[in-house]
Amino acid sequence: MAYILAVDDEQSTRTLLQDALRAEGYEVDTVGSAKEALKKIERRRPDLAVLDVGMKEMDGLELCRRLRANPDYATLPILFLTAYTQPEDVVKGLDAGADDYTTKPIDMPVFLARVRAQIRRSTLYEEGSRSSQAILTIGGLTLNSDTFQVEVEGRPVQLTATEHRLLRYLMEHANQPLSPQRLLEAVWEYPPYTGDPDLVRVHVRNLRTKLEPDTRQPQYIQTVHGVGYMIQE
Repeated sequence: MAYILAVDDEQSTRTLLQDALRAEGYEVDTVGSAKEALKKIERRRPDLAVLDVGMKEMDGLELCRRLRANPDYATLPILFLTAYTQPEDVVKGLDAGADDYTTKPIDMPVFLARVRAQIRRSTLYEEGSRSSQAILTIGGLTLNSDTFQVEVEGRPVQLTATEHRLLRYLMEHANQPLSPQRLLEAVWEYPPYTGDPDLVRVHVRNLRTKLEPDTRQPQYIQTVHGVGYMIQE
């Protein structure tokens, strides 16, 4: 049974999330602040953290940054709840390290679909190296799916869970230009013609920040104008 921690400073939202997630068969804890969340996570690492962005004292963005700064939580799946719908606000959340987001008011079927996708991908990762090639090398990149690390010309770089999936998919389809829509379907498991292309753009940008000597002239993840992204052998 997957264990989910939901963090929101509104009691009504915590109750809504707890009831809906437990009805789906998940083990659920809820807390009302980022500080309480950090204590909970230190005691037990969840399989998924659902974080409200707009909390007082420490908001969800800062909580996400703190978690991502700790190597123990670099691969923790994080789903944001946000009342902000402007593109720049969404990008801030993704830049903080979130894997995905859903908006408030909560569309419960959409939210639960996002949760199922995150849990399923996390489970597949745990089983990953048993059924697929754990080490993948293309050019100067060597990706290790047992550790979520990539060596860039011999330099180890830690990836988040979503960065790992995105980079692996690009490497497995080397020399193929991949559109944001195809990546949303393959990496985030969105239905066709749904999802936010900003998810792809921001995660590609974050990957480039970690991998590229000069992000203005990418060596590894190329932009194919009018199409999408590609890694060349």
